Amino acid sequence: MRATHVTVAALAAALLLTACDDNGGDDGAAKKTGDACVLDSLGVDVAASAAPSAGDTGNVTVTLTNRDTKCTLKGFPAVDLYAGNVSTTVPTDKAATPEKLTLAKDATASFTITYTRGEAGGKASLPVKTVKFTLPGSTADHSFTWSYGEVATKGDGNAPNASVTPFTQAGD
Repeated sequence: MRATHVTVAALAAALLLTACDDNGGDDGAAKKTGDACVLDSLGVDVAASAAPSAGDTGNVTVTLTNRDTKCTLKGFPAVDLYAGNVSTTVPTDKAATPEKLTLAKDATASFTITYTRGEAGGKASLPVKTVKFTLPGSTADHSFTWSYGEVATKGDGNAPNASVTPFTQAGD
């Protein structure tokens, strides 16, 4: 089931980034203006407004700062939660519509993971320890430690009660 979610997410990300170009691989060539942003060229900062107790909603905002030439972001990041040997994909915010963002050098964009805190040790909770995300059209990931409490599940108990927003312009 996990492979299906990843395949669908990867296909959706690829379709959203029709202007993506890899510039021929790792030959050290500079990115063309407007190419898709890559994690190697972005600074990552994580800030949270954590849910204080079970049943409450919290937000974890990931801000990306472009450290290289102009690049673009469009769509949603692929976000996975890791709880021991269990991993689960955070669904996208169905009410949100992604826009194409062009980031000049030192410009920022962000996305937010909204979650419902689960009961510690509860059957309907994921004891998340790590989060990994990738940018659309890329397999390179960035991970960070999750210290915001367990994440509630929904449905069959495997899906997180969480969502991720598309990229939005951050800062001035």
